[in-house]
Amino acid sequence: MKHWMAYVLGMKQNELITIHPDILGGTPVFHGTRVPVQTLFDYLERDYTLSEFIECFPSVSRELPARY
Repeated sequence: MKHWMAYVLGMKQNELITIHPDILGGTPVFHGTRVPVQTLFDYLERDYTLSEFIECFPSVSRELPARY
């Protein structure tokens, strides 16, 4: 298993993804943003790189939360 995958699987939901009825009607978004998680998958399916996705959505950070 890749290091980043183990990290993501070990995270609590609210550390990476937010689901709240007042934010985009409960659509899962990246924590601290209004960017739907599904958008990342859509970009990757269209052969965009992660760097290109982050360039389009600068509020999504590649950095791990500070406590890690």
